[in-house]
Amino acid sequence: MVFKRRDRRSVLKVISDGVYPKGGWTRAFHYVKHRLRRLPGTPEFIARGIWAGVFTTFTPFYGLHFVVAALIARVINGNLLAALLATFFGNPLTYLPIGVVSLKTGHFLLGTEFQEGEKQSLASKFANAGADLWHNFVAMFTDHEMDWTGLSIFFDEVFFPYMVGGIIPGIITGTIAYYLSVPVIRAYQKRRAAKFRRKVAAAQAKAQQASAKHKAMPPKN
Repeated sequence: MVFKRRDRRSVLKVISDGVYPKGGWTRAFHYVKHRLRRLPGTPEFIARGIWAGVFTTFTPFYGLHFVVAALIARVINGNLLAALLATFFGNPLTYLPIGVVSLKTGHFLLGTEFQEGEKQSLASKFANAGADLWHNFVAMFTDHEMDWTGLSIFFDEVFFPYMVGGIIPGIITGTIAYYLSVPVIRAYQKRRAAKFRRKVAAAQAKAQQASAKHKAMPPKN
């Protein structure tokens, strides 16, 4: 295959690169920025895709952010690849503040509270929900009774407040990213177009010089 990697990465290497990519997050950020600016389409079209990707990082659908970003980009007529690249806004360095803001906003809007304590931490709620999923899966094939307590608590205190609370900060952050992206992309496209015109003009001038030189040469006997 043409695009197949020559150096096959182990599972641990893939996970490691996802947490801290090769070259660091700064290099990864500049790579994404470079790719975004070179995408085809109008600045507004690309920026709408960026809006979709940034907004998606404020949703609790971890593992499905590419799918959610693609769907939103389709609905608002944004660039699909820009939406996928913009989900980079959510990374191990930003997920914690995004999660805190979304949870707190959600509980504030819903008038609820996040029950804290030694056995009620966020990690415990995730663990209990996962345990319920596994227990209920096994119960489908055994005589064990299903228990949805952990999942119910997780939905009421984490997932639903996160989903509701992420809407407002997601819209605000996505809109800021949109209005910052449009002039940057437009300026880059103008510079790129001007550079291309200069190359074409230089090639035409070179061709004209070669043609004039050829005409000036005395005819061969």
